[in-house]
Amino acid sequence: MNNYEVFCTKFVQKIGNKEGAVSPTVTSSASFSYGTAQIAEGIFDGNVKKPLYSRMGNPTSARLETILAEMDGGVGAVATSSGMGAITLTTMSIVSMNDEIISIGGLFGGTYALFSETLPRFGIKTNFFDVDEIEEIKKAINEKTKIIFLESVGNPNMRLPDIKQIAQMANEAGVIFIVDNTITPLCVSPIKLGADISIYSTTKIISGNSSALGGCAVFRAVKKEDEKLKSSRYPFMAKFIKGVGEMALIANAKKRALRDFGMSANANASYQTMLGLETLPLRLSRVSKSVEIIVLALHEAGLKINHPSLKEHPHNQRYLKDFKNGCGTLFTINMLSKEKAFSFLNKTKLATLTANIGDSRTLALHMASTIYTDFDEPTKKFLGISNGLIRVSIGLENPQDIIDDFIQAAQ
Repeated sequence: MNNYEVFCTKFVQKIGNKEGAVSPTVTSSASFSYGTAQIAEGIFDGNVKKPLYSRMGNPTSARLETILAEMDGGVGAVATSSGMGAITLTTMSIVSMNDEIISIGGLFGGTYALFSETLPRFGIKTNFFDVDEIEEIKKAINEKTKIIFLESVGNPNMRLPDIKQIAQMANEAGVIFIVDNTITPLCVSPIKLGADISIYSTTKIISGNSSALGGCAVFRAVKKEDEKLKSSRYPFMAKFIKGVGEMALIANAKKRALRDFGMSANANASYQTMLGLETLPLRLSRVSKSVEIIVLALHEAGLKINHPSLKEHPHNQRYLKDFKNGCGTLFTINMLSKEKAFSFLNKTKLATLTANIGDSRTLALHMASTIYTDFDEPTKKFLGISNGLIRVSIGLENPQDIIDDFIQAAQ
């Protein structure tokens, strides 16, 4: 049974209640009363498992965290205010001044800006590589390297990393490996492939309807033996490993980032995200099939389509081997010029022009004039951004309707 079928059952059973209100409770309180001084002390030192303050976690968000942790095979999770909040939570809980990050493959513009513009202001350097530059990546790892980071599918360059190979390399080097799995929940399970942390913008396909901004980081369990986090590369982890054992990565994220940066999830957004999560397997299964049908038809109609399901894509064999449940909602069309791209976007009747992805409706956007507008040309080239590039996120519409609409828009 594939993940779609497994989680069709698990999500609806875990989100709904068997007694009382069926729908999850929204706890919209910012603070919580402790009852006695002794209970307050226990909550703050971690011995009493009750809410402390909503900046550090909320009961509604905690329910979402439990479900997403099980989805990815993690020991636990931390819900955040956005996908960028999840990336900031994980990176800033690990890196310090003079540390280095290795970033592999294509990157969402916000992530690239964080790594290339914001983190350098705090003395943190990022080295960028293509997904297939394995030997160069190995050579770049040094004692300052604290994180290896990649997206499960390059957004928007559509290049696929060999996650298992890179995980093995990271673990052999003793470096924390983070995968942004926003585009491919259920399709790929990064922690099961060897990653330490998987992160999501739950705003996208997990919620699926543009109504709830949110993010989440899922963490693996810290092992008792042969644990790379016990090395001198991560001295700050020792107190967390001693204190909470397998939950150490979560405690580290909360104490070294969530508490001080405050990228906490909103209870109402977590509730809306759970409502979307109930139908994720059905939606993503349909979209994954639709994408393959649409990209093949558009390719055969003569459009310049970039998607790894096409035989011409350099990672087609990796797609067939490692992405048997698809690789999400995205593909790109290269219209060769900004003018033709604008004409296409203005003529399409089905696509909604927005910066979001993973919605129930089909979305499209010209990349160079929007998300990547202030990036220089060498950076755009590295990230696969050309003047005619349109990113498309397929929704739940009938595939033939989208094909017909896109072909007329391209004329």
